[in-house]
Amino acid sequence: MPLLVLLAQTADAQTTSAPTTPAPTTAAQAALLVPYSQRMADAFMSWHPDSIVIGSRKTARWDYEQGLMLKALERVWQRTGDAKYFTYIQKDLDQYVRKDGTIRTYKADEYQLDNLTTGHALLLLAQVSGPNQEKYTKAAQLLRKQLDTQPRTNEGGFWHKKIYPDQMWLDGLYMAGPFYAEYSRLFNQPAGLDDVAKQFELIEKRLVDPKTGLLYHGYDESREQAWASKTTGQSPHFWDRGIGWYAMALVDVLDYFPENHPQRPVLINALQRLAPVLAKYQDVKTGTWNLVMGEEGRKGNYGEASGSSMFVYALAKGVRLGYIDKKYFAVARKGYYGVITSFLETSTKGAVSLVGTVSVGGLGGKPYRDGSYEYYLSEPLRKNDLKGVGPFILASTEMEIAAEAIPIKLKKDGLPPKELKVGLDYYFNHETRKNTFSGEPEQWHYTWEERTHGGFWLWGNQLRELGARTVAVTEAPTTASLKPLSVYVIVDPDTRKESPQPNYIKDADSKVITEWVRGGGTLVLLANDTANCEIRHFNKLAQNFGVQFTSQSVNMVQGSRFEQGRVDLTPGNAVFKKATSAYIKEVAVLSVAAPAQALVTNNGKVIMATARLGKGKVFVLGDPWLYNEYMDGRKIPASFPNFQAGKDLGRWLLGK
Repeated sequence: MPLLVLLAQTADAQTTSAPTTPAPTTAAQAALLVPYSQRMADAFMSWHPDSIVIGSRKTARWDYEQGLMLKALERVWQRTGDAKYFTYIQKDLDQYVRKDGTIRTYKADEYQLDNLTTGHALLLLAQVSGPNQEKYTKAAQLLRKQLDTQPRTNEGGFWHKKIYPDQMWLDGLYMAGPFYAEYSRLFNQPAGLDDVAKQFELIEKRLVDPKTGLLYHGYDESREQAWASKTTGQSPHFWDRGIGWYAMALVDVLDYFPENHPQRPVLINALQRLAPVLAKYQDVKTGTWNLVMGEEGRKGNYGEASGSSMFVYALAKGVRLGYIDKKYFAVARKGYYGVITSFLETSTKGAVSLVGTVSVGGLGGKPYRDGSYEYYLSEPLRKNDLKGVGPFILASTEMEIAAEAIPIKLKKDGLPPKELKVGLDYYFNHETRKNTFSGEPEQWHYTWEERTHGGFWLWGNQLRELGARTVAVTEAPTTASLKPLSVYVIVDPDTRKESPQPNYIKDADSKVITEWVRGGGTLVLLANDTANCEIRHFNKLAQNFGVQFTSQSVNMVQGSRFEQGRVDLTPGNAVFKKATSAYIKEVAVLSVAAPAQALVTNNGKVIMATARLGKGKVFVLGDPWLYNEYMDGRKIPASFPNFQAGKDLGRWLLGK
């Protein structure tokens, strides 16, 4: 994948303005260096500082555009570690979700799939550490309950709304699908995932045009609507945003389908079927997509911002996660550049706005929408419409991820290298508890999956966005199990206090791990203060690289006196290229001898070290450090760039 070319072209796009945009002033130069995802998210929060008021409404209410924007803000939070985005999400939800989990302005008996979109934000807050988690869980359960009695077609497809009987719309797959899939995975309800897959199966069956591969906007099983074909039940045209909702839904629900789920390949096949269709109908000159697809060149048709942004997001994410061929990244890149040049406006102060989003698109209702070509063109365009702003932010995050990802270099024989895979030990560290949602036993504390304070979800997300795959190492290490790994991370091995039958690091384990490093592996050893970590056996492994965890601990922080945890990271060192400091508390001091060397010292005490052995390398720190609590920006002050330090470390671990 031409990531270096992408980086250059994305940089070009960052300084290219729409034709009507004035040149930025000197004061705006700093703003131009901020990624578009953040600039647009910040602009949105300035437009809606207190609540999200949609369109021409006078008051705020529970709405799918709200859910779309909260999803976009979540992704920016995950990309930056800046708590202001999370705070906005929580503040918005708290205007609706009461203590008992009921939701202000939500009416379940309307049976609108649109009302479920914001459920994803509820599940986010239910999973991360913080007050009132229970009310968010109850609110999510309330939304999920709607689907138990949601009216369906005879084939089992959800009606889009109660007022639209017998109808499935493309929009509904995004409105309900990702929330339904995440809820089903979180609460261990596999039948829910089967039902999600069924909804996509029915759309593929009923709305795909066999000639073009495009999807019609809606389907009326009864054939009673004036817009519906009496033969097929299909609406007459291909609306770009409808197809965009569907494309985004496909790449998002796949986040929650296990790799062994029988319907996962079917969903991927649907995306693989759609990708070349989107490439075919992309405007060669502008890179964008027309409002009414399949009618390119027809009088009045025009490039439209929301659908174009949605296609960029779906294609770029699909390529990143390996669902579709890498060649479609060029389509996404061209589309993103087209969106920026055609629809983005920048003020002299560097503030951004998005033009060219069609206000709405629907079928039936009052006044009646007949689905004709003339109907779609009759809907007005809006500036900063959230249905365009949200997808633009999501598309920007994907393009920014691609620009940062570690370049993939072919081997001398022209073949791609092995997959970058980061394994996290689940064997020496193996604490268990009852899952909050499913009630079933689960491993927790320093795991990739855990979203609460003590998990590594956010750092794992950084590694995944850098191009690696994160996996769990659930058994004692062997030559065979370590061979596929690029990086192996061992964190805080259990004491008897933490696990009744702890798995200590044995001499045989140390030998296997050491030989793996010698052969080219990258090892990470993260201990803890000696009172909370099984040090004796851990040190037997560490000594093979010239390191020992001592019984001395430093940075003993008292309450919220965060400065006591400050660690200066020497600028330009081998590991931390951008982060200048970090917050680390109660860290075990290291004793270092060859082949190890001190990386970071604090008041003369070594707290980070690296070592080279054969073709491999090792990073050692006497603290778990990069768990969510100290990465997500919600606890420690922004003056401690732990988030950037985690990304710096990830690049060093994955690089050669």
